[in-house]
Amino acid sequence: MGHVILLGDSIFDNARYVPDRPPVIEQLRRSLPGGWLASLLAVDGHMVGDVVTQLGRLPSDATHLVVSAGGNDALSEIATLAEPTDTVAEGLRLLRTVQGEFRDAYRSMLVAACATGKSPAVCTIYDAIPGLGPAELAALALFNEVILREAFRVGLPIVDLRLVCDHADDYSSVSAIEPSMTGGLKIARAIAELVTTHDFGQRRSAVFN
Repeated sequence: MGHVILLGDSIFDNARYVPDRPPVIEQLRRSLPGGWLASLLAVDGHMVGDVVTQLGRLPSDATHLVVSAGGNDALSEIATLAEPTDTVAEGLRLLRTVQGEFRDAYRSMLVAACATGKSPAVCTIYDAIPGLGPAELAALALFNEVILREAFRVGLPIVDLRLVCDHADDYSSVSAIEPSMTGGLKIARAIAELVTTHDFGQRRSAVFN
């Protein structure tokens, strides 16, 4: 038995985007075995740097941490995609700088999560959002590369939301960048499988979808 804490942003804190429907936290509670608990510390709009503050509010009986963060960091860089450049190489150098800043923030967050002594896991940023353009898809790939590399570096398991939420129905009609009830259930089931089957003692990465 365990107590799963959801950290990060509106991928988990999605109640306002599924009116009159169960949000991710409720779906997770229903997906976990009897005796398990789940609590929500994620906050709509928070970025990777905010997760460290969320970690300061962990309940004493927390056993597993699942972080979904980075989407708002990517959104904050939308203006960068519109910046003019003279060559493709110059554009790539600009994106590389953005990626490096995100890497530093994400690595610091993982250090803090691992220092809690709990069992952490992370999520990638999904990219099957209806209407997402090719430039946004390319930028998200840079952010996801950081998430995967940093998780692999310290041996954490990953819920790959790119594979979990792969259909238009997985996204909310209220806001297309948020999970719907259908997508939320798929996320909850992937998390439940991860925390109940993964051997965190091995410090070896595995991907769940």
